[in-house]
Amino acid sequence: MSDTQPIKDKVIVITGASSGIGEATAKHLASLGAKVVLGARRAEKLETICIAITDAGGSATYKVTDVVELESVTALAAHAIDQFGPIDVLINNAGINTLGAIDKLQVEAWNRMIDVNIKGPLNGIAAVLPSMQARGSGHIITTSSIVAHQGMSLMAVYSGTKAAIRFIHDGLRQEVGGSIRVSMVSPGGAYTEIGTDDDPEALEHLMKEFEGLTLLDPLDVARAFAFAISQPASVDINEIIVRPTAQQA
Repeated sequence: MSDTQPIKDKVIVITGASSGIGEATAKHLASLGAKVVLGARRAEKLETICIAITDAGGSATYKVTDVVELESVTALAAHAIDQFGPIDVLINNAGINTLGAIDKLQVEAWNRMIDVNIKGPLNGIAAVLPSMQARGSGHIITTSSIVAHQGMSLMAVYSGTKAAIRFIHDGLRQEVGGSIRVSMVSPGGAYTEIGTDDDPEALEHLMKEFEGLTLLDPLDVARAFAFAISQPASVDINEIIVRPTAQQA
């Protein structure tokens, strides 16, 4: 029996695929032979990434997607099936983080984080779970964060959203684990896009926290996804925590 299963020819849907971890994951998995389906809101970015993948000999397609809208995520799943066939893996990667102390009362930002970071993965699950159950196989993965395990000042609401989806995932695992694998990848400090609505004082504090620290490259996180996917069907990697070596918290 092989110690791993091939990623080649797996149909893998990735949300939040227009930059950062999502982009790196799409390119990495495509280089391993996966047929990747990219979803995000920025069409131009998605098109550029798909061209780069196909020019390198890979298979990729995209559909503009807003994970907050169930119909949009369902349409992404339908597009994947239409282009490549049944979905083997869903990577719920779309997520946002707005820095700021709670007493700044960034209520709109709180609601947006709840919508994208909790409702988004739930919409992804709703879009793919019925067909995976009908086939008796599949793999659902969500990008979480180290702050799902320990709260962090100036990231309290973000931490809460990531902790919530961690518990949702564990419940899902217990319900469908007989045939469908459920995983999370939780990065520490990584190079990703920083939101423009961050509180300046909070952003300055975070930059001081990370000063002198070699952050994770998005490809480092992409390799963690590939590791989870490539395990034998009888092995479910429930969570991977990936930190920069020198990160303490």
